[in-house]
Amino acid sequence: MDQRALQDLAAISDPIERVRAVGRLMTEQQGMVTELATIRRHAIAQARENGMTLDEIGKKLGVTPGRVSQLGKGSSAKAPAAPATSAPRVLVQRPLPTDPAVRGSKSLYLIEAERQGLKADRRMLYIGPEPASEHVAACLRVNPGDEVIARRKMMLANDVPVRIATSYFRADLFQDTRISQPEFVLPTLQAALEALGYRFGHAEEVLTARRPTSFEAETLELEPGEWVVQVLRASYSTEDTPIHTLETICAATRHTFPIGQVAGTDEF
Repeated sequence: MDQRALQDLAAISDPIERVRAVGRLMTEQQGMVTELATIRRHAIAQARENGMTLDEIGKKLGVTPGRVSQLGKGSSAKAPAAPATSAPRVLVQRPLPTDPAVRGSKSLYLIEAERQGLKADRRMLYIGPEPASEHVAACLRVNPGDEVIARRKMMLANDVPVRIATSYFRADLFQDTRISQPEFVLPTLQAALEALGYRFGHAEEVLTARRPTSFEAETLELEPGEWVVQVLRASYSTEDTPIHTLETICAATRHTFPIGQVAGTDEF
């Protein structure tokens, strides 16, 4: 994708057609990620066949041998396939519903993982505008394809990718605020929202199991046939304004989902 192509895209006069064109391009780019990953795996396999070790490849690429092994995963026909019953690379808990004390911390994921004795890390993947999917649009009460602000992170546990978490916000409410800036929101997202005058009213969480998109499979380094679990949390203010929609894509075999009981209403 060159600068001229982006300029041509921005020059489309009809705004709806421009949104549709952007959506198509984003889908194509996600598909390209998969193709590029395949080329990369073949290149690593060829280097191995030429006699290079993982350590030698890692030194030339500036990454660890373990990372080279992940990048070349599934590329060598000589490597035995992992049995379907093999243990997961890592196992993380994602409690439902979310503990309010954890959600109000610096990072929901970092606190969760550290409580479980895991080495937690997070990497920002993207901050900027993108067209709202149907389920995100429904949560934010905008039209599908409308531009929203996305903040997308990848979560790792013991250096293994386990989740992709994307926060979505209405552009008409947060376009010119800290929420749209290209950095982590400090000290917390909750504090930033409260500073803008919003108070939490209620939230709804929906869990869905499905097949991954090409982008999700590549980013989470999923095995062929492995599914993801999508946790969609829509949060509203005390005035019932849709403030924050969080879409968390979890590698299914690397998670358990403890379900909390509602106090005072349980029965045998």
